Amino acid sequence: AQTSTGIVSMVYTQSEILQKEVYLFERLDSANREAMKHLKAICFLRPTKENVEFLIQELRRPKYSIYFIYFSNVISKSDVKSLAEADEQEVVAEVQEFYGDYIAVNPHVFSLNLLGCCQGRNWDPAQLSRTTQGLTALLLSLKKCPMIRYQLSSEAAKRLAECVKVQRECKLACFEFSLRAVNFPMLFMILLRSSFAFLFHHPHQWTYQAMVHELLGINNNRIDLSRVPGISKDLREVVLSAENDEFYANNMYLNFAEIGSNIKNLMEDFQRRKPKEQQKLESIADMKAFVENYPQFKKMSGTVSKHVTVVGELSRLVGERNLLEVSEVEQELACQNDHSSALQNVRRLLQNPKVSELDAARLVMLYALHYERHSSGSLPGLLTELKNRGVSEKYRKLVSAVVEYGGKRIRGSDLFSPKDAVAITKQFLKGLKGVENVYTQHQPLLHETLDQLIKGKLKDSQYPYLGPNTLRDRPQDIIVFIIGGATYEEALTVYNLNRTNPGVRIVLGGTTIHNTKSFLEEVTASGFRGRSTESSQVAPRSSSRR
Repeated sequence: AQTSTGIVSMVYTQSEILQKEVYLFERLDSANREAMKHLKAICFLRPTKENVEFLIQELRRPKYSIYFIYFSNVISKSDVKSLAEADEQEVVAEVQEFYGDYIAVNPHVFSLNLLGCCQGRNWDPAQLSRTTQGLTALLLSLKKCPMIRYQLSSEAAKRLAECVKVQRECKLACFEFSLRAVNFPMLFMILLRSSFAFLFHHPHQWTYQAMVHELLGINNNRIDLSRVPGISKDLREVVLSAENDEFYANNMYLNFAEIGSNIKNLMEDFQRRKPKEQQKLESIADMKAFVENYPQFKKMSGTVSKHVTVVGELSRLVGERNLLEVSEVEQELACQNDHSSALQNVRRLLQNPKVSELDAARLVMLYALHYERHSSGSLPGLLTELKNRGVSEKYRKLVSAVVEYGGKRIRGSDLFSPKDAVAITKQFLKGLKGVENVYTQHQPLLHETLDQLIKGKLKDSQYPYLGPNTLRDRPQDIIVFIIGGATYEEALTVYNLNRTNPGVRIVLGGTTIHNTKSFLEEVTASGFRGRSTESSQVAPRSSSRR
């Protein structure tokens, strides 16, 4: 029931549902619900055994006059029979399958909100089942029956590809639209998230949506601001939804400085209409004061007041955690091969008390992945420095866990050489005092994979087709799914590829949408707990063994 609530909340606001004359929202599993025979009930739920049992109990003692039942995925005939037998009072007017068994994040992005999908390198059976169901519902809702390609180096990717294919064959009647449809070239790509790709290709984010998720966390479009100093009651939790927030829709993919400037422009526009109330808007603090001092403005522009608060908090965190400098060193670790300089810069930041525990650990993880087999590797020393500055053992152990999860032994050769690495340009912009921005022309690894796919150059030997058939033409519809989670930077990449490739439609999905914290939880949940720092003081391998 909780999952169904999340699915609905992502696509409908409560006020939109009220406009449809739906006045009461209840969970089927909540106890002590009153009987209201004057009301009709619309039930939307996942077809799980637990939910079907709740529905059976409900129908035996119905609290409403009529029931319209919608399942978010395919329901078995035996479950439908059980419901019919329970409906002795004949209160069920309708039972339908309405395929929506996934979280619609953006128009081109979906998630299953699953953490810890694998145990070691193999699927957790329950998570594999849930992922297969979610992807089946996605294909049914989009009315797509694509060919499947998967990452050959991942057993988990192949296993999921096979499960989706089997499910599709079992539910052949549901996919009968594919027989009638015009046969556009369609492709479904299944990839595996590695810690190398996550950390190396996702340095600190500087576009709005990605930055909010990294620093504040986005949970079903909701942002918890309760820890913000001096936060007002009505802004303790805010919703950021491109569907219902025009400012967010227009700014979610812009860099940080531009957003600050855009909020400033909106406010100045309002001031022009109120000439007596002119005042300077030089910094985030000025803007916050402006919003607080003008109740009329606050009432008219709740959206703007929300974004001023969010941008203000992001700005505070950037300064407090020294993120400009941290980001610069992360870029160096990701794209350059100067070991001496990298080590010196990491050490310098570990000595800086402003750098947070998480950022310090992340820097050492990046170093550990990049210089894992370097003859002069200094990982044991860096782990000692983490310990000396009071970084918790949880984060210190995660350094070796991340290497175990996606180090060179797992990924084989490096995913890029310095020559291949995208050239990184850093501009320190001051579009608004207090909102400095590192603007990086940085592409995640997914960009190259999809670019090759669109051009028809992606190697079958690395990404084989499941089954004997292959696509002759370049694909027009592409669904790419990342086991272990996608990121908002990858969502931006897909958004840009859709804009720059007319006639190609790409949808991105993941078992979840990650920031650094959730990614490290994923590593831990997968069973990679890492060694204690004492046992990881191992001498680096000599270069002759590479």
